[in-house]
Amino acid sequence: MTYGIGIALLLGIIAYIAVVMNLGASVFWHEALIVGAVTGLIVGDVQMGLTIGATLTLMSLGMWTYGGATIPDFMTGAILGTAFGALPGVGVEGGLAIAVPAALLMTQLDVLGRATTTLFIHGADKAVAEGNVRAVTWWHLLGQLPWGLTRFFPVFLAVWLGAEPVQNFINWMPDHVMNAMRVTGAVLPALGFALLLTMMPLKKYWPFALLGYVLFAYLKVPMIGIALTAVAVGILYLNLKEVRARG
Repeated sequence: MTYGIGIALLLGIIAYIAVVMNLGASVFWHEALIVGAVTGLIVGDVQMGLTIGATLTLMSLGMWTYGGATIPDFMTGAILGTAFGALPGVGVEGGLAIAVPAALLMTQLDVLGRATTTLFIHGADKAVAEGNVRAVTWWHLLGQLPWGLTRFFPVFLAVWLGAEPVQNFINWMPDHVMNAMRVTGAVLPALGFALLLTMMPLKKYWPFALLGYVLFAYLKVPMIGIALTAVAVGILYLNLKEVRARG
């Protein structure tokens, strides 16, 4: 049993909106729990949506696209897992069996979406150089297309065609293509952090960056430990600065 083209189209639009809203004010629309519940409401099984969404949300805790890093797309996984899990005879386990590999596969399309967005950035740069404010606005708005379409088409086609083609497609992907995507995904975080460092006052606050590097590289402190240390050092720095200002 599969869904009609209407539900497939609606779920594809939800995936498009969710990933685009994640770029700005999202009100948590992209969270697996939220989008899973919405998908469950559409396919007539809210409990399935909440179960699949909550499970994927637990998997995603502590994961974020820091510096352009690519992580599993649990939002898309929640939509597909809920849609297929709600089909007769599939259930939660069957839904998760589709949701998890789909979320991992979407990391590859996420790289494609990020890479093709640069075309719009170059267009905006050219418009800025020409002083064309209207063109800059349009290039900015059109930049959402790669992000949204890399979610819309997989969700639309998967829901419309059914669960079996999704699993067959995952198994069909050549190893060299998957490896190339993994390497690209591994390079993007380094590039993202490099871009962030160029925008930060690193020359003025380099001791803080050095401290974080030592904690991570030599002392093997987890990211949460480094973050808590950064908060403590930052508060101490501000207090000492205030005391010094008072004389």
